[in-house]
Amino acid sequence: MAITVTDKAPIGRADEILTDEALAFVEALHERFAAERNARLAARKARRDEAASTGRLDFLPETADIRAGDWKVAEAPEPLLDRRVEMTGPASPAKMAINALNSGAKVWLADMEDASSPHWANVVDSVLNLRDAAKGTLSYTSPEGKEYTLRTDAPLAVVVTRPRGWHMEERHVTVDGAPAVGALVDFGLHFFHVAKPLIESGRGPYYYLPKMENHLEARLWNEVFVFAQDYLGIPQGSVRATVLIETIPAAFEMDEILYELRDHASGLNAGRWDYLFSIIKFFRDAGEKFTLPDRASVAMTAPFMRAYTELLVKTCHHRGAFAMGGMAAFIPNRKEPEITAAAIEKIRADKTREATDGFDGSWVAHPDLVATCREVFDAVLGTRPNQVDRQRPEVTVTADQLLDISSAEGQATESGLHLNLYVAVAYTAVWLSGNGAVAIHNLMEDAATAEISRSQVWQQINNRVVLTDTGNTVTRELVGQILSEETERLRGEVDPTAFSTFYEPASRLIADIVLSEDYTDFLTTPAYELVG
Repeated sequence: MAITVTDKAPIGRADEILTDEALAFVEALHERFAAERNARLAARKARRDEAASTGRLDFLPETADIRAGDWKVAEAPEPLLDRRVEMTGPASPAKMAINALNSGAKVWLADMEDASSPHWANVVDSVLNLRDAAKGTLSYTSPEGKEYTLRTDAPLAVVVTRPRGWHMEERHVTVDGAPAVGALVDFGLHFFHVAKPLIESGRGPYYYLPKMENHLEARLWNEVFVFAQDYLGIPQGSVRATVLIETIPAAFEMDEILYELRDHASGLNAGRWDYLFSIIKFFRDAGEKFTLPDRASVAMTAPFMRAYTELLVKTCHHRGAFAMGGMAAFIPNRKEPEITAAAIEKIRADKTREATDGFDGSWVAHPDLVATCREVFDAVLGTRPNQVDRQRPEVTVTADQLLDISSAEGQATESGLHLNLYVAVAYTAVWLSGNGAVAIHNLMEDAATAEISRSQVWQQINNRVVLTDTGNTVTRELVGQILSEETERLRGEVDPTAFSTFYEPASRLIADIVLSEDYTDFLTTPAYELVG
């Protein structure tokens, strides 16, 4: 095998990360695991096609013994015992990384996936910042001279890094002339440089694993961990991984996913927007019963979402793992305090539901929300670090309950269609510019919200949904008209150069995707082709 980095020179301090030894490790990961990764992606399509033809998913009969078995995941290390508030955000730029570490949250999800645009400079800078953070040397001075340093008056957040999902490629690294696997590049560079400093400090290495669809993909990650620990001479079991249950097929394999990762597993997380995106993707041609109302109206209290989250809590605690709640994406608006106050009360109610359901912690997207989330979980947990001991034997979830999408209240509206197209274009444009976490209308949007937005539009076209507020049927012509209106709206909101450089290409891309007869599995795949 031969590994090559095609864009090494322009990135400051890249030589500290892209060393020969680190690249040799990434190459070794590809030699060992790339073919199996490709096979796992091919298997996804076969399973999706089968589900589409039947409109069904079910718990696997061949793994019934695992679900019925008496086993638990490895005991959690001390830094991960208390996860009541987790701050999420990209690991680049350094200023955002420092703010997250200093936020007062128990954990920081250092995101190299949905909240990060995969510009090569972002990938390298993320690893560099995480390495410096592990060594305690991370700092930043703004152009105005303001200094950002790691706090010493209170504990820093424990870092849990999220690499890209199995589906993404990294074209700035090639192996035998083919683009590298994004997940193996992210994990490989991070693990090589950061694992030993984290072990020395007793705070890692810990990971969040996104976008998996089944337990065989979890098995592949487990094999990667075993190989990586041996490669660097690190004790087996040093790695801990929390899996995001953010695809509908994975919801049927929670036990199996934890079992495959049991020596390295830490917990599962309920990822709302990606989960809804996955439902549309998996059952996009399975009829009206899988058509969702406006995304903003699909609450976590919808019966099918309650089934998903209650099964997650029950499964995790039965196996000695942590159950992590979803995202509070609101960005406080200091100019309009009444908007912030109303949003905080909704967040408080949502976190209260999670804490009383048995979740051990939850996510926030902004440091100003840490206190609210902490107060709610403090009230339920008290001095306990978690509530893994709270079993949920009364919970029984069937396949029909997980698939009862039509139970969701709400309507499909033309105003919702406008919002979906606005968010899809606005987010994609900023993603193309190099930023993966975008504040839009007081909400922190990432790739997950853009994915469900554009997927819902495609679904509405192909199911000829009738919009309740106007009576119009969603057609390609109507979507094209509204997309033009929202693009013009954005033209009036942003700098002309930014509009022509990023927003016009983003609008064309969204048009291609939502108006196509064929469904695009991931928005970020064709968008990545537009990234320099």
